[in-house]
Amino acid sequence: MIQFEHRPGILDLSWGHPRPDLLPVREWAAASAGLDWRALTYGAAAGPTPLLESLGDPDRTFVTGGASHGLALLTELLSAPGDVILVDSPTYHLAFPILATGGRTLRHIPPSGLAGFVRDLRRGGRRVPLLYLVPTFGNPTGRSLPFEDRRALIEVARAEGVTIVEDDTYRELTYDGPAPPSLWEMAGGAPVVRLGSFAKTVAPGLRLGWINAQPDVVRGLTTLGYVHSGGGVNHTAAVTMAVFRAGGGYRRHVDRVRDVYRTQRDALVTALREGFAGVESPAGGWFVWLPLPAGLTGSGLLPAAEQRGVSFVPGHRFWADGSAGASRIRLSFSHLPADDLRRAAERLTETVARRP
Repeated sequence: MIQFEHRPGILDLSWGHPRPDLLPVREWAAASAGLDWRALTYGAAAGPTPLLESLGDPDRTFVTGGASHGLALLTELLSAPGDVILVDSPTYHLAFPILATGGRTLRHIPPSGLAGFVRDLRRGGRRVPLLYLVPTFGNPTGRSLPFEDRRALIEVARAEGVTIVEDDTYRELTYDGPAPPSLWEMAGGAPVVRLGSFAKTVAPGLRLGWINAQPDVVRGLTTLGYVHSGGGVNHTAAVTMAVFRAGGGYRRHVDRVRDVYRTQRDALVTALREGFAGVESPAGGWFVWLPLPAGLTGSGLLPAAEQRGVSFVPGHRFWADGSAGASRIRLSFSHLPADDLRRAAERLTETVARRP
């Protein structure tokens, strides 16, 4: 019935899911209680106006069935089979099959010389329309792109005619102060399109998110075949979210889960530092990007770790071609309470200490 699969005896840090007891079941029911028939009929193509207004400029906002759905729509609209799409490394691994659909080719963003790299690809006859990254509290690292790097990336993308797809799904899960400005905000629109989601802040089962983009992109999204024929995307959930936000329930909920996730982050990071060097405490998001001791790989360590009752995602999965990241693992602190996170860290430390 649900995506998460509990394995008895294993404290599983691989799932980037919210804690089940933090999901706002009663609050969501209260928000939907006063809805009338308009919430259950076909909706406007871009989404219901009350939600669009709460998310910013309605002319530059489109409601989606979550961030992954938004990424699929943008990939379809803004690129074509055979195109090269640039991706950050490491980055969200489940974006790769979405971006690569239909024969599109993924290439890593080079650490320097992005403009020259794009020009070389184009001289070779390849189109390079899109660049995808998670610049704020990224998955898997938890890190954020520095301000000057953000500005430079926008300038290069604008000069080279590349659209930046900014996956901004963790923005509100900030624990040590304000999040950095979004690329969308800094650019004032183009060449950036921004993906947002309520999966992390409210509940993934809503399948609800949004795209911020220039009006011509929004118009293009509304005319995609199944959007046009279906009367908007996830209309009932979108209408309920507008009520949830207008009544203050959204802000109260986000404030509450932010405090809980901060506590869980601190529990995992503190426990890991008892056994590992170089443990970074992410300023936001859901993940710790853990370096392993020399000679160990995530994929090699995983079977022994699961035998001791802890699991994780090996780091190489966050490179589109699996070419790096072998000595890192991603640990999620979102799904388990603090005591379980401490025990998971202890089991991981014992696994490494007793390795052959």
